[in-house]
Amino acid sequence: MDQSHLTPAPPPADGAAPVTEAELHAYADGQLPTARSVEIESFLAAHEAERASVHDWQAQNQALRALLDPVLDEPLPLHLPLAPRRPSGRWQPLAAGVAIAAVSAGAAWWLRGTAGAIPVPQLATAGQAALQGFAHRAAVAHAVYSPDPRRPVEVGGDQEQALVTWLTKRMGAAVRPPDLRSAGYELMGGRLLPGGRGPVAQFMFGDARGQRLTLYVTREDAGRETAFSFGQDGPVNVFYWVNKDFGYAISAGTDRQQLLHVAELVYRQLGAR
Repeated sequence: MDQSHLTPAPPPADGAAPVTEAELHAYADGQLPTARSVEIESFLAAHEAERASVHDWQAQNQALRALLDPVLDEPLPLHLPLAPRRPSGRWQPLAAGVAIAAVSAGAAWWLRGTAGAIPVPQLATAGQAALQGFAHRAAVAHAVYSPDPRRPVEVGGDQEQALVTWLTKRMGAAVRPPDLRSAGYELMGGRLLPGGRGPVAQFMFGDARGQRLTLYVTREDAGRETAFSFGQDGPVNVFYWVNKDFGYAISAGTDRQQLLHVAELVYRQLGAR
């Protein structure tokens, strides 16, 4: 839901601290202390627009829990290789448990994903092409979701295992995000999107400057092999290619050379399926 219409809440008449939109989100997520929650409830009783927004956010939270909680109890796909992330302050207990379960698969992945082990396809020599098909849809999806300051992804990077399992189940094949930290990008999360011939996955990454990059993964051109191609849609630059079971499109506002480096990194990690 777009919250851009919300205006700053007026100070409560009883002298309590002003209610901020961040607090309303925290209230919807059940993250406020009891005393402050009581004050927020009093505020919402007198402000219909803010109350409706909070109810919408709570409904979204419940829908996501209903969708994803059962996935956590499902067995992992037999051939899904997992790359455990190095520990950081953002790890949650669930992620720690997943890391223990994925040690053997992760070890094989790290050995397989070493730089230079897999040759990347040549860059198409026809020059910049007009974006069509899944590459155009990838550029549009990037333009729609990457600027969102509050909900750029459907499932956050701190729930990477749930995200991977969910997308794998919906797409009918093992789908996972690459590790782009060597290029300065951290996984923010991802979402499921409608594609030309079925569901597609979008993973979003961000760097320290706030630059966002998305990886669009589709099965609509499965079975083909293509060179890297480059195109633009307004300010969005896109490198795209097809390898075996998937088509990939990397989209960002960064320059062409930097984006090519990321595309090559993605290919080396995901190309050898």
